[in-house]
Amino acid sequence: MTIGQKLLELRKEKQLSQEEVAEKLNVTRQTISKWETDQSMPDFDKIIPLCKLYEISADELLTGNKIDVKERKKDDNTTTNTNYNDRLIRQKKALAMTISIIMYFIAVAWIMVSIPVLEMNPIIATAIFILICGVATCIIIYTSIAYKKEIEKEKEKVPRLQKQINEIISIIILIIYLLVSFITGAWHITWLLWIVYGLIEEIVKLLFMLRSNEYGK
Repeated sequence: MTIGQKLLELRKEKQLSQEEVAEKLNVTRQTISKWETDQSMPDFDKIIPLCKLYEISADELLTGNKIDVKERKKDDNTTTNTNYNDRLIRQKKALAMTISIIMYFIAVAWIMVSIPVLEMNPIIATAIFILICGVATCIIIYTSIAYKKEIEKEKEKVPRLQKQINEIISIIILIIYLLVSFITGAWHITWLLWIVYGLIEEIVKLLFMLRSNEYGK
């Protein structure tokens, strides 16, 4: 089947006249007639409008490979639903990470204030600190388990920039940790730097996640 015959068949399926097609494409009726009788070919800038008008792909028009409209719409709906679900998952993960980060900040602020300022019993203050960190960690673990497949897929797509930032941060924290620990000897306190490192890493991850979610809309 030639392109002209294909155009004629598609127009009849849509129950359109040559005049109606010509008006929609901003050409003359004679032009439509020439296309359908293979006297001339549609200009390049008319291929896409023709495909939209007849609800077919350019491949189907030019090669004659017929694609069922229902199947195409089904594929489009599937793709749309998949994209929506991906965005929803990213939003839920971003919310969970945000809550966890806030809780870690609260825990650090608490341990810094409760003992020296509020003069609270160190054991009770530490227990509350551990409890807050534990809840925040549980949220992260639950999110990781609930969206394990999605997280594994995202790890494969982690931006190179994000990896480089995480590596630089880890090196800086390690250097600070060793220097402060050896100089002060306060190994029982300096381990908090690794919580800070975890917070920074999660913040970086969250920023990239939000950026990805924004561009995914």
